[in-house]
Amino acid sequence: MSFFVGLVVGIVVGLALIVVFVRSENARSKLRTDLAATVAAFARMTVEDSRHLLAPEYYPSWVVFSQRQKVRSCYLILCVCIAQLNWLNSHLTKIWPYVNEAASELIKSSVEPTLEQYRPIILSSLKFSKFTLGTVAPQFTGVSILESDSSGITMELEMNWDGNPNIVLDVKTRLGVSLPVQVKDIGFTGVFRLIFRPLVEELPCFGAVCYSLRQKKKFDFKLKVIGGDITSIPGLSGALEDTIHNAIEDSITWPVRKIVPILPGDYSDLELKPSGTLEVKLVQAKGLTNKDFIGKSDPYAELYIRPLRDRTKTSKIISNDLNPIWNEHYEFVVEDASTQHLYVKIYDDEGLQASELLGCAQVQLSELEPGKVKDVWLKLVKDLDVQRDTKYRGEVHLELLYCPYGMENSFTNPFAKKVEMTTLERVLKSSGNGIADAAQTEREVSQKKREVIVRGVLSVTVISAEDLPVVDLMGKADPFVVLTMKKSDTKNKTRVVNENLNPEWNQTFDFVVEDALHDMLIAEVYDHDTFRKEYIGRCILTLTRVILEGEYRECFPLDGAKSGRLNLSLKWVPQPIYRDSQ
Repeated sequence: MSFFVGLVVGIVVGLALIVVFVRSENARSKLRTDLAATVAAFARMTVEDSRHLLAPEYYPSWVVFSQRQKVRSCYLILCVCIAQLNWLNSHLTKIWPYVNEAASELIKSSVEPTLEQYRPIILSSLKFSKFTLGTVAPQFTGVSILESDSSGITMELEMNWDGNPNIVLDVKTRLGVSLPVQVKDIGFTGVFRLIFRPLVEELPCFGAVCYSLRQKKKFDFKLKVIGGDITSIPGLSGALEDTIHNAIEDSITWPVRKIVPILPGDYSDLELKPSGTLEVKLVQAKGLTNKDFIGKSDPYAELYIRPLRDRTKTSKIISNDLNPIWNEHYEFVVEDASTQHLYVKIYDDEGLQASELLGCAQVQLSELEPGKVKDVWLKLVKDLDVQRDTKYRGEVHLELLYCPYGMENSFTNPFAKKVEMTTLERVLKSSGNGIADAAQTEREVSQKKREVIVRGVLSVTVISAEDLPVVDLMGKADPFVVLTMKKSDTKNKTRVVNENLNPEWNQTFDFVVEDALHDMLIAEVYDHDTFRKEYIGRCILTLTRVILEGEYRECFPLDGAKSGRLNLSLKWVPQPIYRDSQ
């Protein structure tokens, strides 16, 4: 009896489950049908239809700049996405296992060659043995639409990811030692830039997507040797960290971008292209921190816009000097002057050991006026990411000149492309007097490389000094000024003004300068005593400004002195010549 009762109950329950399943499937089918109809309605939506949904005051400016209705539909969809970050994050979490599988292989294949390119010299091989992004999906915390023209839309998404990836590097040293190094505890916060371009009339309303890491706010991780200690090989941890940061910088950080075609077409205009050149003169530094126990630091500088090996410039080492003078020229390629920076890092050379950072600084290229030389003193900080650094670590002196490509003014290069000159040399060359005919010069340059030498006469008038510090026991000083051209070591000095802290000289000295671009004027103030002279302070001037302006007068503060300023007038009479080099 119980058997038949159980059979009947089972049949009834089974039929009920079938009915419930059928109704559920019908409901899901209806939802899918309604969703498809909604998407189709979006595709057919006109501006007039969208205005029934949103009042005009809620429209972003870019919604109405085009007459193409389907493009406007794309904008409306993006607006909806902006308002639904929570929806986006929840769905990303749901599909993350599939994203992880696809993205892990893509990232591994694209980053691994870059890692090999920046592999430290102490390693013979650097590859991934495991690479998965883990189970934790990133979260989008902010989004913005940047203003753009009718050719495309630029969107920026802020992303936060505290992941649990399984990333293992197969590290092989030149000594034959193989180490599995795990990258763990990754914490990342950054802003990704998405560019939808070009806009088209067919779904999804854009032809391609460019993505790039616009800003890296935080990127922390730890390295651990599986079954060992990474500190067992000195310098390995730091070298691997630098390699990982450089690989990310080179492969995905703005202005580098990855292009994903959505529709067939030519998208070469989206590729990264140079937009101009930045001419940098590293003049000097002062007040650097002393890191040596015996003697003083041996500073040198590294400069870059993108920290790539072939784009990083390194100055010469100035031994045992906390106020080094370099006066060196460098030229950098600029891809996006509106977002890129020039970075300067000053190190203390430690010989065979790793150099120690003395300080760093940066300059926003957007602050430079194209075609104008900017003279700047930058305060050095310990870390550019640390906002509050009150300790004085010294300053670095730069002269900067940004020239966009296609700039139609006096900065146009009059020479053929074979001439090896910096932008600043071309600027000064094109603005000088007595220049040979351009056609004749071009014919001469086609036979030999030519190097411009800005030659001329520099007239320096030492006018006066103000507020000099007290040096003598009687509360006065007996100052005089020594002028020195650094490259030629030509010197001139003023007369001594006795017992005066605000002396006046009004003496003029002429210097024949053979190579003004690479020379500089050093004005040193001394106190005269019967048996010796006592140093008060100095000011160091490059000749860039006087060459460009012809003549100027200014009051310069004295470096190394508690107080004091020196009034100078400079005048330049050019006599450009050329030197042939094989």
